[in-house]
Amino acid sequence: MSQVSEKVKLFIAVLALQFCYAGYHIVSRTALNMGISKIVFAVYRNIIALVLLAPFAYFLERRDRPPLTLSLLCQLFFLALIGITLNQGFYLLGLYYLSPTYASAIQNSVPAITFAMAASLRLEQINIRSRYGAAKVIGTVASIGGATILTLYKGPPLLHQQHQNNVFLVDSSNTILNWTLGCVYILGNCIAWSAWMVLQVPVLKKYPARLSLTTITCFFGLIQFLVIAAFTDEDIGRWKVHSGGELFTILYAGLVASGISFSLQIWCIDRGGPLFVAVFQPVQTVAVAIMAAVILGDQLYTGGVIGSFFIVLGLYFVVWGKSKEKKTATEVMDREDLRRHLLDQHKENDADSDIP
Repeated sequence: MSQVSEKVKLFIAVLALQFCYAGYHIVSRTALNMGISKIVFAVYRNIIALVLLAPFAYFLERRDRPPLTLSLLCQLFFLALIGITLNQGFYLLGLYYLSPTYASAIQNSVPAITFAMAASLRLEQINIRSRYGAAKVIGTVASIGGATILTLYKGPPLLHQQHQNNVFLVDSSNTILNWTLGCVYILGNCIAWSAWMVLQVPVLKKYPARLSLTTITCFFGLIQFLVIAAFTDEDIGRWKVHSGGELFTILYAGLVASGISFSLQIWCIDRGGPLFVAVFQPVQTVAVAIMAAVILGDQLYTGGVIGSFFIVLGLYFVVWGKSKEKKTATEVMDREDLRRHLLDQHKENDADSDIP
């Protein structure tokens, strides 16, 4: 009964995680529609996230934190550039031209891009002769192909909706060029996100305090955004919060998208593993599509649906191949351990039989 209860808790937690991220897509689009500066929005989000993370990192990992060296600080600064500044910056730039539904759909390609990067750096093994290795390669090609279709082909709208004039609605006057540009920016977001996860692996070996690592990278990311803001948002008036709606979007981005979601993600990965969490990624896209249609009057296009299908199909190929490959490797190791144990036991019995 307790095991079933644990599975139910994990299932509810991972669904809550996807809905939290889905809400962030809607909230971010709404913030942009309200006229909040992209840089200001990112700065406020990271300030709130830093205030949330810093106390936990300090008290929970004060005995586990290794000393910081200049080399390690440089690596963390570079991680912040990729995982915070470029990741969030490309996302907000892409969302300015795209609807939240397609931004979320393209992000389903992150596992495939991550696998491709890890394989190129020899952090991931490719065995094309095995069906599991072939599935990962096919999934990667399908995801990248789907993202390409979504980027280059918009297609006719599937539903002809009558939009009302509302501050929350997405401007439907974007041209094909803006659609393509938005997709390119979101792909940049996915590449930065994937590179962030891949490059964390060697850094975590040197600095295994995860919360502290995230806090430091968040701090460096905040500094980088402030430097960018000094050159792009000199108008002090853009830093003022003018309404309760703007305040809500900023608080949601910092508290829910960075605070609650980060905690939920750590818990879900710890209990179910990263593959379990990745499998539920399309739930976020479906939730975004429903919320965007209801709240933002979002429109679906043929090219987006076709591209999204290939991205999700590729996601499951990669996840399935990775899961089966990991299971097979574990079984091989278990058999090898059992064989060594039996050999050692056999040697001990032979030694005992030699005693007169």
